[in-house]
Amino acid sequence: MDRGFQEELLAHGTITVEGRILASSNQALLVVLEGNGASARACYKAEAGERPLWDFPEGLWRREVAAYELDRLAGTDLVPTTVAREDGPFGPGSLQWWIDDALDEHYFTLRERPEFVTWFARLAAFDVVANNADRKAGHILYDGSRLWAIDNGLCFHGEDKLRTVIWDFAGEPLGEEVTADLERLLEGDASRLAAMLGDEELGYVLRRAQRLLGAGHFPDPDPDGDYPPYPWPLI
Repeated sequence: MDRGFQEELLAHGTITVEGRILASSNQALLVVLEGNGASARACYKAEAGERPLWDFPEGLWRREVAAYELDRLAGTDLVPTTVAREDGPFGPGSLQWWIDDALDEHYFTLRERPEFVTWFARLAAFDVVANNADRKAGHILYDGSRLWAIDNGLCFHGEDKLRTVIWDFAGEPLGEEVTADLERLLEGDASRLAAMLGDEELGYVLRRAQRLLGAGHFPDPDPDGDYPPYPWPLI
């Protein structure tokens, strides 16, 4: 199914809750959407089910949607289709297209496969720009043919909080694909991204993209920084 169809069904389909996703730290729910003769499953993250964090404001679901909008703007095709819904069963939240994945696969089992090297490089750059504070290995899904990046709620903070397991590209040149992604992001219409983040956080995103593009290479982890460069647990 194309992205436009997915966005339409996620945004306007009737929502039926199937159950809770137990592996989620917040109250993520598996739901079924129906509309215009079609049905599909999705992950529903309601603001009402979020655990308060000291360093991120309420409404992490907006950052899930913003991550999809950043992905769409850069043309990276990393994040499953994700939309905002104000009329969910438990109030405002995000709906993300469901990925049927191989449960025993994650970043550490997939990173050596040559067909995925460019995909991981693009994700590594995406996480730098989004300032992802929680890129665990288990946040990479493999559906049998391609990879997806999920659980993007801890992104877009103004302070440097990059915590990721994907440091394989540290110090390496960005390469043509990543350079093109950054240029596309900086030249595109960021209004949909701004609607989720606000102008201040959008400014941080654009400045991080400009710095990364200007540097021409991936950053190295900073073991002496204010935050550890790796998430915990790693998977």
